[in-house]
Amino acid sequence: LVRNFKETEEYKRYMDLKKRVKEDASLKEKIDFISTLQILLQSGIPAVESLMFMEQEAARKKIRDMSKILKTQIMAGSTFADTLARYPQVFGYIFIGLIKAGEEAGELEKTLGRINELLTKQENIKSKVIGTLMYPMFVIILAFLIILVMLIFVFPAFKEMFEQQDKALPFITQMMIDAGDYLKEYWYTIPVFIVAFIAFCIITVRWQPAKNILDKIVLKIPLLNNLIMYSNYSNFLSVLSVSYDAGIPILDCLHLGVITLTNNVLKNKMSGAIVKVQQGLQVSQALKATKVVPRMLLFMISTGEQSGRLGDMLEKGVNFLDKTLDGIIDTMTKMIEPIMLLVIGSIVLVMALALYLPLFQSYMS
Repeated sequence: LVRNFKETEEYKRYMDLKKRVKEDASLKEKIDFISTLQILLQSGIPAVESLMFMEQEAARKKIRDMSKILKTQIMAGSTFADTLARYPQVFGYIFIGLIKAGEEAGELEKTLGRINELLTKQENIKSKVIGTLMYPMFVIILAFLIILVMLIFVFPAFKEMFEQQDKALPFITQMMIDAGDYLKEYWYTIPVFIVAFIAFCIITVRWQPAKNILDKIVLKIPLLNNLIMYSNYSNFLSVLSVSYDAGIPILDCLHLGVITLTNNVLKNKMSGAIVKVQQGLQVSQALKATKVVPRMLLFMISTGEQSGRLGDMLEKGVNFLDKTLDGIIDTMTKMIEPIMLLVIGSIVLVMALALYLPLFQSYMS
């Protein structure tokens, strides 16, 4: 009977659905899923009926698929948290841990609201960082295209005129002409180079030894190090604050917070702090020993521990980090524009010298 059921189209569709659901969901999809579910639960609609509605009416296919799987497994007797725990690669351990704490405390709707705020905040930080880096990336790509056009089309047009001169061409002009000739003949090396460069970047980010080196380097670059550090701190403290408010023990809160850290140097230092908290040290003292946490933040956490108002001070710490991060992003945005103008100006200057130096040389002779 089981074998016959497994051969049916319904079973195959269900297994295909489970396979699709196991694929990671984007941050935007998680926000849409949580916000919709929270609204339905707050309206007094049971979880199964809420998921059934989302299965049929959700705009995103991923959310419809997730809702169907979760509804099916809850109807089979699983709790909401246990069902989510089967898909850690989709929802993440932070999400699952907070849901479990909220469900056990009977505050699932309130916990969903906290998670929604947390994910929205992470999305805002991600958008700000990407927005700050988009402009220089656009300028770099534009500069690369300008150089290609100059080398492949402009310099070859002047080549015959330059060859009529008896004198040897300046080094920079000859180099540009040779590069143009090479690219014109072996044009297929351009996409190969682009693909190789993108592959190198992906490998560097994903290969752990290379990422460790990269994480150390970025923390030594002025201003960029503050952007990386404070964006990591903001996510870390936000999760710490939300999970602490949800009633999760402080040690587990720290473990959840460390998961959000993307820089391995900071992650290793914070993991070391957790070990010291396990040994009996206060959170503020353990974080101070890392020597990477801002003093203002340490002071606020220490005050919260001594006054018994750690939750309130964590929330104030999150606000402090958000304001600091906004200031860093504004400063970077203002500094990037003149730097990019300088880069473009330098490229134009080099190209102009390469074109006009032979003419000046001919005129002077």
